[in-house]
Amino acid sequence: MGKIKRFVAMGAAAVFATAVLLPLAASAAPMENKAPKPTVVLVHGAFAESSSWNGVIARLQRRGYQVVAVANPLRSLHGDADYLRNVLAGIEGPVVLAGHSYGGQVATEAAAGNAQVKALVYVASFAPEIGESALELSNKFPGSTLGPTLNSIPLGDGSNDLSIKPDKFRAQFAADVDKDEAALMAATQRPIRDVALSEGAHKAAWKQIPSWFLIPAADKNIPAAAQHFMADRAEARDVVEVRGGSHAIAVSEPGVVADVILDAAKSVR
Repeated sequence: MGKIKRFVAMGAAAVFATAVLLPLAASAAPMENKAPKPTVVLVHGAFAESSSWNGVIARLQRRGYQVVAVANPLRSLHGDADYLRNVLAGIEGPVVLAGHSYGGQVATEAAAGNAQVKALVYVASFAPEIGESALELSNKFPGSTLGPTLNSIPLGDGSNDLSIKPDKFRAQFAADVDKDEAALMAATQRPIRDVALSEGAHKAAWKQIPSWFLIPAADKNIPAAAQHFMADRAEARDVVEVRGGSHAIAVSEPGVVADVILDAAKSVR
């Protein structure tokens, strides 16, 4: 399948697409997919929690999908990936694995070599090459303003927990989210240990597993240019850019995010 690039306006029903697709045989009749639906596994990133997927989960469940929202430990890349591998081992059948932000880095590590994972979905997310860290990728292109908004708490072992200052949270992380909801998100955000962001990846699952990317154009954590770079490198099946979208796109536009995940799920045979 050729790569599709789509551009979605915030809250708009219309989607403008340019596509390069392999010609379909005129005589080919559509085949009904009778295979069991895959389980959708969602991995949140830094400064978020599992409930950040709630709007997406509700839409997927209404379509008959089983969904697991993983509580990402946010302690170290390789430790977090080991935890996700254990979660995946407890699920029967095929999996569509979606990661937001740093959660994409964890998914990339954990899915490598796992035949159960049939599709990867990157939502405002990192898709690292072997050796690359989240910190390196977020600074590969200009545009990230995250650094000055962070609060650091020493953990006594030379590492630090990082969180976004509450008064900076909405503008930095969730500019397109309702003010009251963004305040709740700021209060419930999960901090990330700084070493998790600086650890290099050992594996890159996108080299073997088909990928889909959703890119918020107004992301202030991971510049859109960096996300497009990763999508192009991964030869993504589909790339959707949401104009005006913030880093918290799963909260502000859960329908768009769910649609991308559904597209990936429908590819599973």
